[in-house]
Amino acid sequence: MTTFNEFAISHDLIRATVTMGFEEATKIQELAIPIALSGKDIIGQAQTGTGKTAAFGLPMLEKIQPASGTIQGLVITPTRELAVQVAEELNTLGKYKNIRALPIYGGQDIERQIRALKSKPQVIVATPGRLMDHMRRKLIRLQELLIVVLDEADEMLNMGFREDIETILAEVPIQRQTMLFSATMPGPILDLAQKFMLKPEFIQIKTAEITVPNTEQYYYQVHENEKFDALCRLLDLHSPEASIIFARTKRRVDELLEGLVKRGYSAEAIHGDLTQARRDTVMRNFKNGNTELLVATDVAARGLDIGSVTHIYNFDIPQDPESYVHRIGRTGRIGRAGLAATMVLPRELDHLELIERSIRRKIIRQQVPSADEAIRGQQKITIERLLEVIEAGEYRAYKDVARELLERESASTLLAAALKLLTREPDQTPIVITADQTWYPKRKGQPAGQQRSSFRPKQESRKGRGGYRSGGSKKSRYRPDHKKQFTQ
Repeated sequence: MTTFNEFAISHDLIRATVTMGFEEATKIQELAIPIALSGKDIIGQAQTGTGKTAAFGLPMLEKIQPASGTIQGLVITPTRELAVQVAEELNTLGKYKNIRALPIYGGQDIERQIRALKSKPQVIVATPGRLMDHMRRKLIRLQELLIVVLDEADEMLNMGFREDIETILAEVPIQRQTMLFSATMPGPILDLAQKFMLKPEFIQIKTAEITVPNTEQYYYQVHENEKFDALCRLLDLHSPEASIIFARTKRRVDELLEGLVKRGYSAEAIHGDLTQARRDTVMRNFKNGNTELLVATDVAARGLDIGSVTHIYNFDIPQDPESYVHRIGRTGRIGRAGLAATMVLPRELDHLELIERSIRRKIIRQQVPSADEAIRGQQKITIERLLEVIEAGEYRAYKDVARELLERESASTLLAAALKLLTREPDQTPIVITADQTWYPKRKGQPAGQQRSSFRPKQESRKGRGGYRSGGSKKSRYRPDHKKQFTQ
């Protein structure tokens, strides 16, 4: 066990970790913080929820001079939600050093951001497109930059941000420290590191940890027309406090939300067509516990960092192993238990095997619970709630009324009626979800389980949108000594 007192960081930062309730460093923090404090570039393979914000945040905040009045730290994230969450954590960690982080992202009034920049934050946490807007306007100047962090780099590349990232990195000082964090390490990530990083140290959390060892992982083989009822039975059986349901397209998300609401579930949805104001409202309700179920596309959910999520439901199987890792990484956070359930059509079993081989873990098959099992699950939850009330002594004001009722009916009859009233019985309202059409036949000539992914979902990509590109005449500022050897 490594505590934060063992790192060479200031008392103000240690005090902040105590305030935040950190007791010991996570694996990525234990490995990354000493290397980052030494000034070396880092490539860290770690998913969301492993504590990587503090892993790069503490070394960054340690090196920043609060009184300089310049931007010394830059964190680039794929989504506005992640930008806001990272900025919030950095602000909490840096409050005793008087260091302030400002989130910059699209969808927010740019004039508001311009006013906020006048307060001279020391750290900028930004999405690529809006960051380049401010750079083009000369509103964000990075000449004094000390540290650059690419957070969830694989997601940024999947969203089409590679050219934007290269443009940004070509404009920052050569003499800088660069840290890159990613849940997966596809070739393009290493190409980016090769071009812009100087002899980086490679830190890898072993595969078993990457796929969340505290998360139980199951799959349910169903037909398309059985999916929604199967999902509802699982929800009734598990009764999750906070869960995310993933669907492949925006249309599927909207139809799922409509069906869940019709059957009485507390649900809201996020996808790329929502306004920023609506997204903020949905996320606030989910974080505060006012909504139990969040239905989302992969792109809309990227960067979400919500520690209370207990269950993940893949209504549609993820398109690739990387997406599976990102999805289930939303639960089982930092030592907590979680559960991930995936709906699999018979024709998708080969794709499931591909995911299993990639994560080096067997996903256990289970049978979809019957309607009776779902009801018994709800009854069990009601009994637990009643016993909690008794244990807390919150029933005493009702004892006189209870005695009056006992004079009219037997105790077993009254208790049965109470259980009936309090138990949420499954709703059988007919719901139709449009069949998904994104699965294509396997390529001929390839052995089973070795086909390329047949999914071709409609991506909510930012590729080719906005920003500026460095012209051919502009002098390149790529890092020198771009050697292929990474210290591993």
